[in-house]
Amino acid sequence: MHIALLSDIHGNPIALDAVFADVQAQGGVDTYWILGDIVAIGHDPVGVLERLAELPNACFARGNTDRYVVTGERPGPTFVAVESDLRLLLPFVEIAQSFAWTQGAITATGWLEWLAALPLEQRIVLPDGTRLLGVHASPGSDERGVHPALSDAELKSLFAGCAADLVCVGHTHWPMDLRVDDVRVVNLGSVSNPLPPDLRASYVILEADDSVYRLQHRWVDVEEDFPRPPGRDRGSTASAASRGRAHHPPHARPVPGWLDAKTEIEKEHTK
Repeated sequence: MHIALLSDIHGNPIALDAVFADVQAQGGVDTYWILGDIVAIGHDPVGVLERLAELPNACFARGNTDRYVVTGERPGPTFVAVESDLRLLLPFVEIAQSFAWTQGAITATGWLEWLAALPLEQRIVLPDGTRLLGVHASPGSDERGVHPALSDAELKSLFAGCAADLVCVGHTHWPMDLRVDDVRVVNLGSVSNPLPPDLRASYVILEADDSVYRLQHRWVDVEEDFPRPPGRDRGSTASAASRGRAHHPPHARPVPGWLDAKTEIEKEHTK
C-alpha cells in the first residue's frame, strides 16, 4: 500500500502539479489523502478541484478555509478588531475580497456542494494494524493546529483519546514528525504558501505492508512566478520570495527554531 498525503493546496495548481510530478517520479501511489485547505487564497481554485477529481480512490478531509468558503465565515481580523485598529483595514478587505471571489468561482462552476460535503477526518487500519487518522488540524478540529511552539501539555490535550496510532495533519504549514505519548504525529507541511525561507512544497508518502509502515517526507521545488491570488494585484506575478512572505492563513506564521527542526526531519527521511 502506498499513499500520498498532502494538504494546504490553497488554490495553487502549479504547486499541486509539481507534487504530482514528484509522486510519479517516486513510482506512483495507490491513492491520495487530501487533508484540507484545498481552494482558498490561490488564483485557480477550480483548476485544483478538477485535478483532484481525476485522482483514483482519493480521500478528502475538510480544512478550516474550505469551511469558510462554504459558510461565509472568515478568518481574522474581525470587523470589531478593525474598528479598534484601522491598520487592520487593508488585510480585512483583502481577506474578504479573496474569499468572496473564491466562493463565487466555486459556486458558479458547481463545486460548492462537493466542498460542503467534505468530512472532518479520514481513518483506515494499515496492513500491519496501525490505526491511521488523517485530519486537517488535529483530531476533532479543523483549526487547532500543530506547530513547534506548543508545549507538551498542549500537544497531549490535542491528541488525547484520538483512537489512532499515527495521525497526519496539515494546517500550520510546519513539517513535523513527533511523538505524543503513544501517538506518532506527522505534520505534512503544505503544498502551497510554504513558510520562508524554505519555499518548497512538502508532502508525505506512506508505504505499508503486513509487517511495518514507512513515511517519507518529500520537499519539491515549485516554479517561482505565478499569478497573485484575487484581491492582490490581479494579473501581476509574485516571486517565490514574496510568495513565502504573503498570503498565509493567520494560523501559519514562523516560530523561532522551526527551520532547524524541519531540517532535522528532512535529514532523517532522506538517509
